[in-house]
Amino acid sequence: MQRGLLVVISSPSGGGKTTVIQELRRRCPELKYSISATTRPPRKGEKNGRDYFFLTEAEFRNKIAAGEFIEWAEVHGYLYGTTRQYLEPLLQQGETIVLDIDVIGGLNIKKLYPQDSLLVFLKPPSVKELFTRLWKRGTEATTEIVKRFSRVPWEIAKAKEYDVVIVNKDLTKTVNKIIEVIQNYKKHGGR
Repeated sequence: MQRGLLVVISSPSGGGKTTVIQELRRRCPELKYSISATTRPPRKGEKNGRDYFFLTEAEFRNKIAAGEFIEWAEVHGYLYGTTRQYLEPLLQQGETIVLDIDVIGGLNIKKLYPQDSLLVFLKPPSVKELFTRLWKRGTEATTEIVKRFSRVPWEIAKAKEYDVVIVNKDLTKTVNKIIEVIQNYKKHGGR
């Protein structure tokens, strides 16, 4: 049986990852979704075990010490990580797994799974549009928005290390492009 594929989707905060992944999963229900662990507090409507595994910093650091994360990073003052226990069995079963992670995590996945990963970076149509999205989202305080926004130039510069960069201007076109990229990768043995 052929190993699975890790499809990493990254973007700056407010870049539309969550919306794009929700639509991608709606249109391709066979895709598995990797639930990340985080020390960030839940946003309104988020549920533990569905959106994230919400952990205390002590719990997260214990898992780091125990080697339970494939990748982890500190982003915007919070810890985020992907557990080995969740991903490895799915890869062995040949599943295609979508990961919603930051650029550091994405590049770490690429190092660990160079033959089993496809990195997709969602670039905002403009920096102004990104700021508007972050502001309208209304889930962070102004100081948090400023912190997230200060990281954008660095994240966009890292996009060149990704396999595919898509300007996320239109949801349908973006999702269509991701589906096409996944299909081409599998068809042509992008490994």
